[in-house]
Amino acid sequence: MARRHPLLQRIRRILEWLWQQEGSASQRARGLAVGVFSGCFPFFGLQIVIGVALASVVRGNHLLAAAGTWISNPFTSLPLYWFNYQLGILLLGPGPSFPELDMLLSERFWHLGWGFASRLLLGSTVVGLICASLAGLLYWRWLHRQPAALGPAARRPRR
Repeated sequence: MARRHPLLQRIRRILEWLWQQEGSASQRARGLAVGVFSGCFPFFGLQIVIGVALASVVRGNHLLAAAGTWISNPFTSLPLYWFNYQLGILLLGPGPSFPELDMLLSERFWHLGWGFASRLLLGSTVVGLICASLAGLLYWRWLHRQPAALGPAARRPRR
């Protein structure tokens, strides 16, 4: 058998650890869902806190809520927030143009006012609800199809 790259092995172990967290399938799916929901908002530095707080409210898994916020990361945040803003424009009508990259990086974009913020937050809410629903449902279904992912009591010996 071909030897895997150490980094890929480490990533796989981390993912397996995340998928085998404590709690029922529903608790884990709710945790992941609220994490994805909060990750769709441009609250840099607060997404994990918001995700874990929401997980407490819905009795979801806290660690999976924190991991779910990773939907927005340095590679996905700009396209995600641009899409959220465009959806907000579609729902509320035209507003200020999307800010330049240097303004986004300096966190001055909130100075663009309510016209910008309302469109971004509405778009983030809609996208967050859709992505969270899909992530939670797909993860819940996956857990029910994977006996090993439901915890030690449900594990079958592998051959």
